[in-house]
Amino acid sequence: MKQLPFTGSGVAIVTPFTDNHEIDYNTLSELIEMHIERKTDAIIICGTTGEASAMPDDEHLAAIAFTVKQAHHRIPIIAGTGSNDTHHAINLSKRAAQLGADALLSVTPYYNKANKSGVIAHFKAIAEAVDIPIILYNVPSRTGMNFSLEVLKELAKIDNIVGLKEASGNISYTAKVAAEVPELYLYSGNDDMIVPIMSLGGKGVISVVANILPDETHDICEMFINGNVEGSRKLQLEMLDLINKLFIEVNPVPVKSAMKELGYNVGNLRLPLGPMDENNLKTLMASLEAFGVKKLY
Repeated sequence: MKQLPFTGSGVAIVTPFTDNHEIDYNTLSELIEMHIERKTDAIIICGTTGEASAMPDDEHLAAIAFTVKQAHHRIPIIAGTGSNDTHHAINLSKRAAQLGADALLSVTPYYNKANKSGVIAHFKAIAEAVDIPIILYNVPSRTGMNFSLEVLKELAKIDNIVGLKEASGNISYTAKVAAEVPELYLYSGNDDMIVPIMSLGGKGVISVVANILPDETHDICEMFINGNVEGSRKLQLEMLDLINKLFIEVNPVPVKSAMKELGYNVGNLRLPLGPMDENNLKTLMASLEAFGVKKLY
């Protein structure tokens, strides 16, 4: 049996920055404590939502080290360490494991358009370099490639490749993965598909909306796990408009912009991500208000 990294709601946490564009560790500490207090089940640090692609390695690893230390074993910490350069991904993964991360999130190699043999060799090399669980990340809208079932079946044979964050948005494909590659734990990579993917056996979500609604995102998962499917479904649908509005522009522009408006001291986005369109921000904030989300002050 493969090791289960977590069950429920894992937040793909934003990275707060100071006015000098450095990581704001005081705010990061506050966010970590908030998520622990408000029922989040795991923290994913240095993922897409955390703007990891705009971080140099020393900063990337410092953020992981800080999060592990701050959490102090109270909540699983999953470190994003993927890269389209296998050697780079191995180095990041080894260092994250040494720093105490509980598991890794590793995205498919982007841009290279790797072939079947290359993708398998890429993830096999990463897995052999560490002894902690690895969750594969399938997000073809960003990477330009989709895991084939044939590749997933091969990767599932590796002991510490344990899960798949599925963000293709294709429920038919996801159902085939669940049916044909049951060795991998499934996590929804899309907030609008938490219940559908859990209905196929998924273990939870790696979530963007949990940055703003940690309790509710946890509750969707917990209710489903405890057999209250109707309650889970109802909450999923109640959150749907807000979830959709959080992707009115590319993630993490909306969620970080909304958090700033709500009073979270998360700072600005890093280039090449720029400020959110003002009309889109108004639309997003109206959806937050309609759901009942209030400003911190």
